Amino acid sequence: MKIFEKSRKLDNVCYDVRGPVVEEADRMIEQGIAIMKLNIGNPAPFGLKAPDNIIHNMKANLNHAEGYSDSKGIHAAREAILKYCIKKEIPNVKLHHIYTGNGVSELITMSMQALLDDGDEILIPAPDYPLWTAAATLAGGNVVHYICDEQADWYPDIDDMRRKITDKTKAIVIINPNNPTGALYPREVLEEIADLARENGLIIFADEIYDRLVMDGQEHVSIASLTPDLMVVTFNGLSKSHMIAGFRAGWMCLSGDKSRAKGYIEGLNMLSSMRLCSNVPAQYIIQTALDNLQNTDEILLPGGRIYEQREYITNRLNSIPGITAVKPKAAFYIFPKIDTKRYQIEDDEKFVLDFLKEQHVLMVHGKGFHWEKPDHFRIVYLPSVEDLKLAMDKFELFLNGYKGTNAC
Repeated sequence: MKIFEKSRKLDNVCYDVRGPVVEEADRMIEQGIAIMKLNIGNPAPFGLKAPDNIIHNMKANLNHAEGYSDSKGIHAAREAILKYCIKKEIPNVKLHHIYTGNGVSELITMSMQALLDDGDEILIPAPDYPLWTAAATLAGGNVVHYICDEQADWYPDIDDMRRKITDKTKAIVIINPNNPTGALYPREVLEEIADLARENGLIIFADEIYDRLVMDGQEHVSIASLTPDLMVVTFNGLSKSHMIAGFRAGWMCLSGDKSRAKGYIEGLNMLSSMRLCSNVPAQYIIQTALDNLQNTDEILLPGGRIYEQREYITNRLNSIPGITAVKPKAAFYIFPKIDTKRYQIEDDEKFVLDFLKEQHVLMVHGKGFHWEKPDHFRIVYLPSVEDLKLAMDKFELFLNGYKGTNAC
């Protein structure tokens, strides 16, 4: 009998944000066990709801959204995105350089498929958002991970990036604000990355989905605004900033000098046409959302929900012996370090699995973000302060009795 195995193209692909530990959590839920999920940035289950005008606008336009749109998106949505690019000082973007997508995820996959041939190299940060590594790998590329430096607020290590560029390198990916670390890169760091791309003739892919979730009075600078002479592909969307992750409303825009990228753009257009179009009802809310950017302001200010949850989780983690955590400046993730010798941790996946089984709290291990050492894990701090306190009480209780080699 013929046995159908998974494709070998998936051998080096992992997505542990929804991986084996999550599968165990799902089994426990089926058994009636309540699980606190700190593993994925999904605002809705934690009571963070979409603005009323977004819901009203989608309902009002459903009768206009029954058919396919242009493969790149409806005119009004792309016009709104173009205005947003102008606001962010992103240069040389025309309407036909903007593509709407079923979330940024679809567009990341499309962008990698259009660029990479077998053996091409692309620089992606470690820790990373694992979809980037998966999409590049499935497109035939060789992913080279550059290190982000925890001792420097998780900024990219420019020297490490420079050492890893070869004649096979086609592009650099940056995730700013960053997932999983919550880092926000200053202009100076972005200029250094731009110089590297300039020196080596590389495309820059900039994942900026969290650019409207920035705290402490900080400013997000789009790297595309610093690089009118370079080809930059910028990714953004509404899923996090407007609490509509399930609507899958994302976009990418091509900026800067596209003179050497005509073939690449042709490939993007082919792939965009092949999928017919993105989610049309979600396209109709983009203009409304981008006209109302103040929707998230109050939760990011002192006293606001996300701000106070960030303050609590940072302080609480740093108060636990053997745990250190850099305070995030954006998004709603924190990536703490754990003393593996103190707690006898050799396998971070086993560590979070043991915690799940014992205390019914779900986190993601660092290996899921292509972090090579078993000394980090990611927490999503979307739950209320009260729920985070409950989770951290359980975490401390678990740690006090944990000896990794003997755990269940």
